[in-house]
Amino acid sequence: MVDDNTNQVIGSNNPPEDDKTFRSLKDLLDHVSGKRLGESQVQQDSGLAEVLPFPFLAMVGQVEMKYALLLALINPSIGGVLLIGPRGTGKTTAIRGLIDLVPEVQRSLCYYGCLPEDIETGGIDAVCPNCAKKFARGEPLAVMDKIRLVELPLNARIEDVIGIADENPSDHERLRLHRGILSHADRNLLLVDEVNLLSDEVVDAILDAAAYGSYTVRRGTSAATYRSRFVLIGTMNPEEGRLRPQIMDRFGLRIVVKGLDDINMRMEAYKRVQAYLSNPRQVMLEYSDETSIAQTEVQMAKDILPEVIIPEQISSLGLDLIRQLNIDSLRAEITLFEASRAFAALDNRKVVSSEDLQIIAPMALRMRRSEFIEKYLTDQSIEEKEIKNAINDTLMTP
Repeated sequence: MVDDNTNQVIGSNNPPEDDKTFRSLKDLLDHVSGKRLGESQVQQDSGLAEVLPFPFLAMVGQVEMKYALLLALINPSIGGVLLIGPRGTGKTTAIRGLIDLVPEVQRSLCYYGCLPEDIETGGIDAVCPNCAKKFARGEPLAVMDKIRLVELPLNARIEDVIGIADENPSDHERLRLHRGILSHADRNLLLVDEVNLLSDEVVDAILDAAAYGSYTVRRGTSAATYRSRFVLIGTMNPEEGRLRPQIMDRFGLRIVVKGLDDINMRMEAYKRVQAYLSNPRQVMLEYSDETSIAQTEVQMAKDILPEVIIPEQISSLGLDLIRQLNIDSLRAEITLFEASRAFAALDNRKVVSSEDLQIIAPMALRMRRSEFIEKYLTDQSIEEKEIKNAINDTLMTP
């Protein structure tokens, strides 16, 4: 396995390649961290123009980043992931490789995104007329489909993000849109590369849509609301500019991605990249068994997540930790506890332990304090005491 903090390989004896039995997804990650590519993988490339992502499990080290991305897949309530680090550390590569591990979700067959759950919660009037007719005939409104990765271009405009109203609306009351990126991202992964370089209005629209799970577009007196229940994943290079505090607070897990310190790990990373550039299909084949197992494990972790509980003594430890760090935002405990539940599910357990909090706390709690706010509240506290003393001296004296 690989230690999160030191990026050192722990245990040099690799398990046998034919041993494909793993207790949990966490065990699988430990296994592939020490795996070495076979000598036979560099073959003549097939010459196909198909773009194949670098396998997520072939990433060397960066265990904290891997955990964070998998936890976001398992439990979207975490609030997304922000990867912070210099260029060339594998941030975007890891995110694009994640698509091979994603679970399946219900995908609407309707232009307006109608789903069976709409009828369950809001009745037949909650879906469009065409879907109401299909439901009455017993026809499916959705199919199971894999989560997709939707990437937001750096030059995206607000119209690209939320969509543009159709000049020729349909014959019923719903406003028809040329769908924007947020609509396409529903029930998918939304990658926002270099989030610190986007315009404020675009970032605000994305964050509001992510927070509420839907957004509304208005055209005159008409309005239409569209779902935007996506897993938000952002990346940024801090040397290219800071991120507004209110934006930073919206990301649940914050991962500082550094370069690999160990020279053996750097050499292994080079060998894997070289093999991938020579024959990407063969490298994907090298990790195909583990990738298939990991995809199943992600789905299983997602299925058992509702059953995972946090004992009262464990939640008290988490709250004490947040209090000691003087963190004001309530998103701190939401992220800490939801990510800890997902991590327990990832490890095939239904009860959160203190060890889970130890692993998750740095990811969930870093960069949540503000020197400005701390100074502001301290100054305000002094003023409040002065006001209280003045009241006691002036108004409470007989």
